[in-house]
Amino acid sequence: MPKPEYLRLPAVLEEIDMSRAAFYRMRARGEAPKLIKLPNGQLRVNRTDLDAWWAAREVAA
Repeated sequence: MPKPEYLRLPAVLEEIDMSRAAFYRMRARGEAPKLIKLPNGQLRVNRTDLDAWWAAREVAA
């Protein structure tokens, strides 16, 4: 099984070309990729979850 890749939030925001504020608004609506909060408070997104989120957006478009 391959090791999961966890992306930092700034990398995710750059990939999806979105501001942090817009991302958090989308998250409040339940439409953002799943976030993982580390014990130190940092946020990460699993690459698999982000790819699935992208796939769902393509179908919806």
